[in-house]
Amino acid sequence: MALIGNLFGRSPIRPMQEHMRAAVACAKQVVPLFEAMARGDIAAIAERRQEIDKLEHEADRIKNEIRSQLPARMFLAVERRDMLEILDSQDSIADRAQDIAEMAEMRGMVIPADLVEPFLDLSRRAIATCEQAQRVIDELENLVETGFRGRGVTRVDEMIGELSRLETETDDLEERVQRKLFPIEEDLGISAMFWYKLIDLTGEMADCAEKVGNRLRLLTAN
Repeated sequence: MALIGNLFGRSPIRPMQEHMRAAVACAKQVVPLFEAMARGDIAAIAERRQEIDKLEHEADRIKNEIRSQLPARMFLAVERRDMLEILDSQDSIADRAQDIAEMAEMRGMVIPADLVEPFLDLSRRAIATCEQAQRVIDELENLVETGFRGRGVTRVDEMIGELSRLETETDDLEERVQRKLFPIEEDLGISAMFWYKLIDLTGEMADCAEKVGNRLRLLTAN
């Protein structure tokens, strides 16, 4: 068994799932970050940024381990290139969360009263999309074991369909926040562009989560 392990390399499936959990844990901190921004609690904003940075670094550590240990040839139903593309999409979730926290903390951003609920709704739906992508990745081990065949594929296709639905809802909420922002642009001045960027980054977490599902859907279709 040791010889086989050396020949084909350690399966990256569980580390991939561990990485996805770390990335989603990072993204989930965006909700309490926005809650702190709604209160204007600068100390809490700084604390949330520190926590997000810590979780993003952990996701990076796992990512780098996977990349360094992923063999050129794997005795799996998944190509190395496909695994790396999924990994990059997962990692982008954590990266976007870190970008959000960095901007919020460095600029001391306090969410205008009219935008509080739309921002919180947007962040919660983005996180729900990321959590659904995590559930999809949790099925990867079973898919590999069955060679991407059988009822498991149908189940995963349904889960990816739900993932796409959540991402679409996130897009709708993103537009809702933008429309709320239009009337107060002049009051915000130049800082309005940073609020638009924050909206984009929040929506991009869901976009990255959908890419995870889409990449896996391509594998099940082959």
